[in-house]
Amino acid sequence: MSELLHVVCPSCDAVNRIPGARLGEAPKCGKCHRLLFSGKPVELTTVNFRQHLARSDVPVLVDFWAPWCGPCKMMAPAYEQAAVQLEPGVRLAKVNTDAEQALGMEFGIRSIPTLALFRHGREVARQAGAMGAPDIVRWTRAHL
Repeated sequence: MSELLHVVCPSCDAVNRIPGARLGEAPKCGKCHRLLFSGKPVELTTVNFRQHLARSDVPVLVDFWAPWCGPCKMMAPAYEQAAVQLEPGVRLAKVNTDAEQALGMEFGIRSIPTLALFRHGREVARQAGAMGAPDIVRWTRAHL
């Protein structure tokens, strides 16, 4: 029998238990019936941030960004491409540090974009500066 993993729904924030061997089979949320992985980063706020990090057995890569940031805008398409390549093994998320200033302060975000990789709610790696999709994927996999 496969290990059951907790996966937080990007649509309704419900915690789902999915057999690890079935992650790649387009699992749907038991509550809202939407796909648990869509190949797109999920927007996190102070309301759902801790739920996604602490309750998920899937590592979460967070892009701390701001809408006025030129490098952030340049990296956004690469981050979306990386989501397609890394999911379902890694959940990609974005935090707008203008809208969620408390999260930016809590995690000591001093420059944007900053990527932070979390496993079981704990930060395991951090990288500041814009990167292309291949570099995001390589960096993430190197730290898992």
